[in-house]
Amino acid sequence: MRTRRRCILCTMLLAAAMLSAARPCMAQKKDYLGELEADKIRDAETATQRVKLYLLFASDRIKKIQYELERTTRDRMWEDRLSSLFNAFSGCLDDAADTLDAALDKLEDIRPAIKEMDAKTKEFQLYLDKLSAGNPDLPKFKDALDDAREATQEAMKTTEKAAKAVPAAPVRRKPS
Repeated sequence: MRTRRRCILCTMLLAAAMLSAARPCMAQKKDYLGELEADKIRDAETATQRVKLYLLFASDRIKKIQYELERTTRDRMWEDRLSSLFNAFSGCLDDAADTLDAALDKLEDIRPAIKEMDAKTKEFQLYLDKLSAGNPDLPKFKDALDDAREATQEAMKTTEKAAKAVPAAPVRRKPS
C-alpha cells in the first residue's frame, strides 16, 4: 500500500516536471501584440506576409503615437502609454527585421517584403526625426524615442543587407 502511494506520487511529480519543462517550447505571445494581431502573424503563410503584417502593426503604433501627442488633455498615465507605444513600435520593427533575416537564410523570395520594408522604414525614420527635432514634450519620452529610432535604423540596415543578398528578379523573355 505504501509503495503504491509512492509510485503514484512519483508518477505525478514526473508528469508535473515534464509539463513544466515543455512549457517554454510553446509559442510565446509577444506582449506588444494583441491576440488578433498575434493570430494574423501565426496564420501568415510566408515570410513576406509576416513582414508586411509587422510593418502594418508598426504603422498602427505610429498612428497611436500621433494621436497621443495631439491630445490636449493628458492623464497621469500618458507618459507610460506613450512609452509603451514606442516600445511596441520598436518590437514590431525588430520582429520584421528578424523575419527578414530568417527568410533570407531559408532562401525565400522576399523581394516584395524588402521593397515595402525599405519604403516604410524611411517613412518611419522621417517621422521619428521630426519628433526628436521639435517636440516640447520630448524629455518625457526621449529614451523610448531613441530606442525607436535605433530600431528603425537597424531595420534599415537589415533591409539593405537583404537587398544586396537577394538576386535580382529573373527577366522574362517574350516568346518569338
